[in-house]
Order: sequence, then structure tokens, then C-alpha cells
Amino acid sequence: MSALDQIEHVVVLMLENRSFDCLLGKLYPASAAFDGLTGNESNPDAQGNPVKVWNSPGTDPAAMTIPTPDPGELWVDMNTQLFGVPSVPTPPTPTMAGFVKNYLEQATPGHAFEAKTVMHYFTPDQVPVLTGLARQFAVCDRWFASAPCQTWPNRFFVHTATANGYENNSPLRVPFPYPMTTIFNRFELAGRDWRIYFHDIAQTHTLAKLLPLAEKFQFYKAFRDDARTGRLPAYSFIEPRYFTLVTELPNDMHPPHNVTLGEQLIADVYNSLRSGPAWTKTLLVITYDEHGGCFDHAPPPAAVPPSATATSPFNFDRYGVRVPAVIVSPYIKQGTILRPPGVVPYDHTSVIATLRKRWPDLGEPLTNRDKAAPDLGNALTLATPDNLGPDHIDALPYTPTPAEVAFAQAMPLNGMQHALVNLAANLPNTTRADFRDTVMQHIDRLKVAGPMPIPASVDASHVSAAVDFIKKQTANFFRGV
Repeated sequence: MSALDQIEHVVVLMLENRSFDCLLGKLYPASAAFDGLTGNESNPDAQGNPVKVWNSPGTDPAAMTIPTPDPGELWVDMNTQLFGVPSVPTPPTPTMAGFVKNYLEQATPGHAFEAKTVMHYFTPDQVPVLTGLARQFAVCDRWFASAPCQTWPNRFFVHTATANGYENNSPLRVPFPYPMTTIFNRFELAGRDWRIYFHDIAQTHTLAKLLPLAEKFQFYKAFRDDARTGRLPAYSFIEPRYFTLVTELPNDMHPPHNVTLGEQLIADVYNSLRSGPAWTKTLLVITYDEHGGCFDHAPPPAAVPPSATATSPFNFDRYGVRVPAVIVSPYIKQGTILRPPGVVPYDHTSVIATLRKRWPDLGEPLTNRDKAAPDLGNALTLATPDNLGPDHIDALPYTPTPAEVAFAQAMPLNGMQHALVNLAANLPNTTRADFRDTVMQHIDRLKVAGPMPIPASVDASHVSAAVDFIKKQTANFFRGV
């Protein structure tokens, strides 16, 4: 019996838009055993001068919100970051030399884009929670985003093993909500419990087959309670806070959101699990959906397309840029640097492969991608759960000032936030009496009429107004649950 068979609870926390080098490149000295930063990596600027990787010391908000402004993250942006041009060359051999070029191309009047900004990395003392867990348990330096695409396609891969041909966050494309079968639906069919925990709005509500199952969506506070009281389901997926809510800034780590707030969320997830009765039977995966334009030096390899049917403009036959991945369990030997057993690297569909291996009644692979993906069983090398880890971990202290909150509320929406406002505009308005029928009728209407735009009466130009709209729409949706 493998150690994976002893796991009864898998928990995945997926944060936003950071590359491996950005957060973990200095975890250990670069070597054959750990593919980190040497400190000599660089990209050319507009004049061809090398711009080296660098660090801004300290933990003040200015240091912990780099890069500011936000880098580009569209598919064409990532092509430039990987290849130096917005189109894909033949053969598609990544040089990883276009990050600075693409960052400078984002510049608009009134916004300063400094060449070195996108080459920044954090040191272990600046992100002590993530690095502490990586050293205590396992870090994977061969985990790539599932595609060189924006947030939504990569989040689709962790849930459905495909992006269904969508290369960007595209909430107004038909069909919407998206029709893919999810691993959560497999849990439903197998009679196994699952839950999605979220803070403000769940991006997973973009998936049509999950909308009728709204009772399985809970606010994050419920995760904390469920973990500490032993009520966690077999599979838990956690979404961070994407917007500024009252006095709370986003904790998703999406640039330029403060990284320390994401560290505080990671610590809270770990502490909740560590203090609960099921700790020795739990596997926690902490990863990021995509790199968000932040520099990484490791070229992404070719990938197995999810389907034999080609999609345009991209066939999803290449991985995206490498992202941080920390694997936590008492069955993991301290100081593990996790590598895949074969040539296929880890990607987000490794979560699905792990779930299917642990619970065979979840059925066959969802797509060719998770069929090829390595699972995480080889991280669990201890025969017994002896690496309990620290009883409690603390993130760096940081509480935003009222001025910082006000500034964040007045900020224009980033691409992810604007897409989530579009999602909110397409949530059904339900009542408890006819919830399931209302949701299914709503989905059928959207299939025919197409997704609804953000109402003209809604001010989507800044965060505060968008949050008010999201609160209203989610309240109207969840009142029927």
C-alpha cells in the first residue's frame, strides 16, 4: 500500500500570477538538483542592454508589491515573453528573453514602466511562509502552468484538464458558462464529497456543470472551521480574495497586490489543517495559475494537447511558464525537491491525475492531458506520517492603512477582475423554491442568446463599484441555495 492510499483529504490552494523564479528562485542555491536563480540571468532592454534579475530588500509595501504596474498576461504577451515576438515562431523554441521587451510595451501615458521591474525576485526572508513550507516538505521545480495563457484557461486545466480552446479570459465568448466536465462532477458521480471555498467570488462558477451545485461552494471561513473540526471533504479547492473588500485587500498575490497578504492566507490554510484531527491524512498543494508576466528562466517544454481536435489560434501543445508549487504532507521527507519520474513535467492536471490515482472510482482521464500527467504520489516517500511540521507558522505582519485601502478601491480593474465582473453579470437570479430549475433554464438561455454584458448602469472602471455589483449578484444567486 502506497502512502497516497493513506491520504483522505486533498486540499489545493491556487494563487495568482507569479513565476517560480519570482517567489522561489532563491529558495536554495542554483544547482543540478535545484533549478533556481544564479543571479546572472538577464533580459535585453529596448537598446539591447542586459537587465539582470534583482531584489528589492525589505518588507515594506513598496517592496512587496513588485512588479508595479502589472505586466502583460494575454496570450500574445506571453508569446513575446517566451519568443521575443507576439506570434509563435517555427519551431517554437523559447528563448525566455522577451520579458523586459513585453513589459515596456505595456507602458501607457502617465504610467512609468521601468525595465528592471519585471525581473524582480523575492528572497526567502520576504516570503517566509512559502519558503518555510517548501523547505519543511517539498518544492517542485518542474511544475509548469498548463498553457502560456491567461488566468482562466489555466484554472480550467486544474478543474477540467482542458481550456476548451480558450487562450485568454474570454467571458463573452459562446458558449458561456463553459461546458467542460470537471473533476468535481466525477466526485459527484462517485458519491464522494468535495467543496470549493472562496472569498469574494468563485471563478469556478464560470463552469456550467458546477452552477447547479452551488451548495458545495462555501466562503473561506467555512474551510477554517471544517479543517479544525474534522469536517473536510475528500477534495477541497480554495480560491483567494480577488478584490478589495471593506478593509481587506486582495490576498491572491496578483501583481501589484501585496505578496504578504497571500503569505498570510497560506499560513492560515496550513495552520487550520495542522490544528485539525485529519492532519496526518492530508495532502496540501499550493500553486499558482500562471506566471503573470513575471520573469522565469526555465523554457517550457512541449505538451500533450488535451484533444485530438486542433484548436485555433493555439493547440495547447506547449506548457506555460514555470510556477511555484509546494507540496505539503506528513508523508513527505523534509527538504524534498520534487521532480517528475519521467520526461513529462508536472502541471495543473497533475492534481487531477493525483485525485484519480487516489480514488480510482473517479474514472478515466478527463482528457489526454491529465492522462499523460505525472501524479504526486512519488512525493510521499515516508512509510508513516512522521514529518508533522511546525505546530503553527506566522506570516509577516501587515495590515493595510485606510489610505492604502482607499487607494486600492479606486484602482482600475485588472484583467482578472474585469473578467470576474463579467461572470457576476451572468449569474442567475434564484430563489430557494426553484433553484435548480432556475439555474438550468438560465444556462439554456445563455446558450441561445449568448452571455450578457456588464449592465451599462454598472461602473466597472474601478474596484469599489465593481465589488458592489459582485456582492449584489452573488447574493441574488446564493439566496436560492
